[in-house]
Amino acid sequence: MKSVQKIFVTMIYLMATSVVFSQNTNNLIPFASGLTSPVGITNAGDNRLFVVNQKGFIHIISSDGIVNPQPFLDIDDLVVYGGERGLLGMAFHPQYKTNGYFYVNYIEKGGSTQISRFMVSSVNPNLADPQSEKKLMIIAQPYSNHNGGDLCFGPDGYLYIGLNDGGSGGNPNNHSQNPKQLLGKMLRIDVDNGNPYSIPETNPFYGSSDVLPEIWASGLRNPWRFSFDKLTGDLWIADVGQNAVEEVNFQPASSKGGENYGWRCYEGNQTYNNSGCDPNASLTYPAYAYPQGPECSVTGGYVYRGSVSSPFYGKYFFTDYCSDRIWTLHKVGNNWIKEDFGRFAGNNFSAFGEDADGQLYVAGITSGKIFRISDQSTASIDIEKQSDIKISHVPFSQIIRLETENYDNTEIQICVFDINGTKHYEKSIWENNFEINTGKLSPGIYFLKVTMNNKSQIQKVLLGK
Repeated sequence: MKSVQKIFVTMIYLMATSVVFSQNTNNLIPFASGLTSPVGITNAGDNRLFVVNQKGFIHIISSDGIVNPQPFLDIDDLVVYGGERGLLGMAFHPQYKTNGYFYVNYIEKGGSTQISRFMVSSVNPNLADPQSEKKLMIIAQPYSNHNGGDLCFGPDGYLYIGLNDGGSGGNPNNHSQNPKQLLGKMLRIDVDNGNPYSIPETNPFYGSSDVLPEIWASGLRNPWRFSFDKLTGDLWIADVGQNAVEEVNFQPASSKGGENYGWRCYEGNQTYNNSGCDPNASLTYPAYAYPQGPECSVTGGYVYRGSVSSPFYGKYFFTDYCSDRIWTLHKVGNNWIKEDFGRFAGNNFSAFGEDADGQLYVAGITSGKIFRISDQSTASIDIEKQSDIKISHVPFSQIIRLETENYDNTEIQICVFDINGTKHYEKSIWENNFEINTGKLSPGIYFLKVTMNNKSQIQKVLLGK
């Protein structure tokens, strides 16, 4: 019985030293190439991928990575392209297979955001009808930079639209906190009723005379890619920062909407401009925020819901446009755990995508390549002596002690997993010293991974009776 087991812990150094995970290009599998300015990837419920080209085209990629030379949609003549403007987003209607509707977000010739519906050709499923455009919304953009651009259908069947704050720097007109402005907001509309749409009665400001009823959430600067977890319905929003902080926001599926994510009062979790802001208690802070430096512009992704046996199942993928580093994020207890997936230079990752089976892809706007994310961890190992983390066993106990030189309160991530890769313990700490009680673990071989300053030390742990 567990209560009468005598458990001992033996720490065995792998290869007589510690190990550090390094970049491994095997984590990304080349899928397609030769694309120009890809900024979006989605699927229509079958084995094709649809890639949004910022210049005004949508291309189809077959299941074996072949790019159809004829665009699915060509609206180059409608789109203003350059900088952060262009064709920026695409979403298929949940009943696309029967109604043929899909929706796009682009910057039209006057410089405004245009939300429109198109239809697939009645005779060719690989072609859209460019004459079928039905305009739903047009939102004036006072400046040319950061235009948001993403849109997708939620599990409730409504269309969600992510809008930027209007551009320039510092949100000079404070659009994000203005309830009479659509800019700087997440919108939610019903495209199946009304002309050209209606407002869902469950919207948080439905019937309000003080807040525009399309608004689902506010306080956004430039939401560059948002997505719904296809299993739980949770909403993830990556919001590009101003000068200092990038952020990832999390809205649980149980939310009734109305969150205020803080911009321009806050940039991430740091004060930016508190003039005229609501009390702090009314704001929703990011699930995760990271400082700019080598990183400068977050690109949001998806929660991986492909193979349930994958070590990435249930983890949210995101990246940074400037550093080309990809991370995962997931919650353990009350703590958000970030893990490094790798850095893949030369791509400028602009978008993630999900196929009908839940496998994930990522697009490089500079490289013109689409990669599939490996559903297995294949991180390579470099041998490197570590002096800032000491791991030891407290004699005659079930305690493993960590001692560090963490005098500046750097985040330290701790993970214990078995030989099959299954995780049994995770925690983030900021202390110099910490103790782990292994008493609840079954006898067997485990690995203890401690990450600090982007380096991961791993040691083998043998638990027995």
